[in-house]
Amino acid sequence: MPGNKEPFVKIPSQDITRALLIILNRENHPILIHCNKGKHRTGCVVGCLRKIQRWAISTIFQEYRDHAEPKIRMLDQQLIDLYDERRLVKLASASGFIP
Repeated sequence: MPGNKEPFVKIPSQDITRALLIILNRENHPILIHCNKGKHRTGCVVGCLRKIQRWAISTIFQEYRDHAEPKIRMLDQQLIDLYDERRLVKLASASGFIP
């Protein structure tokens, strides 16, 4: 999946959803989530997973910043914030990702 780079390259939300469906399927475990440097695309996918797991958005952003520094991308945080995780919550609960 392409990274979020201004002004024209954005990660499509359907790519995030496809990655999350792979992560939420226990048949794929153990699983390593990684991209070129393990910062931005990985951070977006993991940030959206954290939303599914009902983490506070401030905690999600802090985890993203901890791992993306020194090249934090506001577009990544915007993608995480705007991602609609509701359709994956039931699957995540059934898979044991939500207590």
